[in-house]
Amino acid sequence: MRKVVTKIAQKHSQYENIKILFLGYNENKTTLIEKVARLGVEVWQTEENIKSLENFDMAVSYGYKHILKPNVIRQSIPIINLHIGYLPYNRGAHPNFWAFYENTPSGVTIHIIDEEIDSGDIIYQKYVTFLKSEITFAQTYQRLIKEIEKLFFENVENILLKKYTPKKQRGRGTLHKLADLPEEFAGWDSVIADELKRIKKLASSG
Repeated sequence: MRKVVTKIAQKHSQYENIKILFLGYNENKTTLIEKVARLGVEVWQTEENIKSLENFDMAVSYGYKHILKPNVIRQSIPIINLHIGYLPYNRGAHPNFWAFYENTPSGVTIHIIDEEIDSGDIIYQKYVTFLKSEITFAQTYQRLIKEIEKLFFENVENILLKKYTPKKQRGRGTLHKLADLPEEFAGWDSVIADELKRIKKLASSG
């Protein structure tokens, strides 16, 4: 675990007494960490599997590869997750792939983490319509990354000051594991329409 230091953090800001922990991506993978630190927030970051959130006011999970233990989740601070899926659809792994494969909505969601996978109350959410030029899984993934980071920072004041009203997810949605990705999948640079047609043809012939 490491403290994030920026030379241009705001002094005497309304956020200077807030201490948050970013779980997952570091500054090389997301600009959110530096942007939040610049506001005067005390920011820490780790990719490790944590056992406690003691002394923090909030945690933000983004690209975090570990499942938090119930005793960590039950601590009395909000743990917020940034998910590149339109919950309750496509909880779990590879939400971008499954949105196309199952013809479910694409979008991004900021939600509270609970003891199940991507099932916590929603704080902010946005439906995403892709451009005609965004034809591969890699291109649509990058678009979703931009949209989730934009959604977070547009609402950063409310998030940091906890001025939001969480809403229950509606409907059962869908859940996918890493192992659910079809073995025949050619990769993220493949053209979505062509790849889906190919995979489903193989599935039907098998």
